[in-house]
Amino acid sequence: MNTTALTQAGLNLIQQALTIYDSDLALAVCNARFAEMFDLPAEHTTPGARFEDTIRHLATRGEYGPIDDLDTFVTDRVRIARAFQPHYMERTRANGRTISVEGAPLPQGGWVTVYTDITETKSQELLLRTRSELLSEEVLKRSEELARTNRQLAATNAALTEARRELQEIEARTRTTTEMMPAHIARVDAAGRYTFSNGRLSDVMPGRPSNILGLHISDTLGPQAFARVQPHLDAAFDGQQSTFEFTDEASSRRIRAAFTPDPMEPGVYIMSQDVTEETQTRAALQQTRRREMAAQLISGMAHDFSNLLTIILGMQSKLSRMEPGDEAAPLINATLQAAQRGGALLGRIADITSQRSWQPKPVTLGPFLSDLATLATPSLPEGIRLTIDNQIEDALMADPGLLQDALLNLILNARDACGNSGEIHITAQSLQDTWLQITVTDTGPGFSEKALDHGLDPFFTTKGGEGSGLGLAMVYDMTKLAGGSVRLSNGARGARVTLRLPLRPADDLPGNSLVLLVEDSDDLRASVREMLTGMGFAVVEASSVPEACALSEGLPDLALVLSDISLEGEETGLELIDRLRGIPLRLMTSLPADHPDHAAARARVPVLAKPFAARDLAEFLGQERPTP
Repeated sequence: MNTTALTQAGLNLIQQALTIYDSDLALAVCNARFAEMFDLPAEHTTPGARFEDTIRHLATRGEYGPIDDLDTFVTDRVRIARAFQPHYMERTRANGRTISVEGAPLPQGGWVTVYTDITETKSQELLLRTRSELLSEEVLKRSEELARTNRQLAATNAALTEARRELQEIEARTRTTTEMMPAHIARVDAAGRYTFSNGRLSDVMPGRPSNILGLHISDTLGPQAFARVQPHLDAAFDGQQSTFEFTDEASSRRIRAAFTPDPMEPGVYIMSQDVTEETQTRAALQQTRRREMAAQLISGMAHDFSNLLTIILGMQSKLSRMEPGDEAAPLINATLQAAQRGGALLGRIADITSQRSWQPKPVTLGPFLSDLATLATPSLPEGIRLTIDNQIEDALMADPGLLQDALLNLILNARDACGNSGEIHITAQSLQDTWLQITVTDTGPGFSEKALDHGLDPFFTTKGGEGSGLGLAMVYDMTKLAGGSVRLSNGARGARVTLRLPLRPADDLPGNSLVLLVEDSDDLRASVREMLTGMGFAVVEASSVPEACALSEGLPDLALVLSDISLEGEETGLELIDRLRGIPLRLMTSLPADHPDHAAARARVPVLAKPFAARDLAEFLGQERPTP
């Protein structure tokens, strides 16, 4: 038996008559007692029966006594019903029976009414009045009033109980909604103490407590973070809403906060979100745009400069063959060397403004740094020692080519600073599970004040004519392409360069695991499926974002999603990054590297460019990791 039938059976067992009309004054529910009490035909007790018709039927039959104008009577009843208010009343029917009528509106619209036959109760009251000689008239009157008041209070309490239940349900739904949001939602009172929190502060700002009710915001956030938010908090107390971002040094997270004044009483509502990944993506995209603009500006200049250098080299070569005098020969050689250095400089400029992109692959730092030492050591004098301290064992996602170039640049700069003796030290570590931090230190003289301010600027150099001034600029470019940062400082014994790159652990994908392949081209999907099955993976397939999301819900053992960026329908593979959180995801595309979707995807997840062979895919998935 279904719930509706059970409910109807239960209502039919109670002694009171009950009706529920909806906001359109149509009968939604009534019990059998309602039909019996008012002797109603089925057409007035069937769901959908109109309230107006039932009132007209009862009035015509004399239920309400003599009526002068039936239409006016019915119209007034309908008007009262539409502006329904909780009420309790008692009336004597045409058949001499007395009933109480108790009504209460419903939050969804409409109302519920309960009719109780109180004829026996009223008879007992009358008997008590007529037969009692001990009770005074005043006591009897007060007793009757008390009985009537108690019945009215019972009706009011029922309405209040229902309203309280509705409020509790609304509050529970609201709290559940706030607790599910990927943000910390809270309120502080005029004294700065938390009066509400959805318990997500520790998720947004790791290291903070979750239970913060009653705590002061300064104690909860700590001195550094509170100093950043205090001006905005003070402004919110003055009635000014604000949205801002700041970096929480304690957790290395980038936080976006919104402070909204409480319009009801002194206090401020706070919503804070962790936007670290968004900030990293934004930084990478900004650097890509800067590089594109620089390439456009420089390409024309480089073309003309290259032509001039070609002319100069040709003329100087011609002069060198004319057997000039002893005084002219050194000048010719110096001119040739300068022109050749100009050509090399053009090559460096082309490198830094070319269409490079951060293309992360699984990299194990131990072997990577060992190979780096092998490459760099032959360039170091015997008196300089290179040491490496790697504190990360798990494989990470990084671009081995760009990272290797950047570290080689830093090692060679450190070599030049140390001279013929000293030490270069490289440390790799995880910073609060957010950043891969690589620090290169040396025992040279350190950075000058000017170098600390301008060392990352293109063409700035302290090596005189021997330096191009592009080494640290290329390192800066690499870190920005990855969404990271670079910092110059001085340590106890020399210079220190600190690189911070987004920490992206490489997914461990054992053979025989399940892969969801999302590709809208049947031919390409078949080709990639063969590559995956050849590596030992089991494969399920989809051609659109909705289909991929639906499949993922029924695949608890899903190890990886491999999706094209361009898919069937309006949504792209980029949507899956947020829709399938918690499942390792990698993208593939035939879009050019400078396409906005390609750049946006590359800043967040690994991207494999099409076309690719089976070995390229195996390397991309970490099944066959090459030596960087």
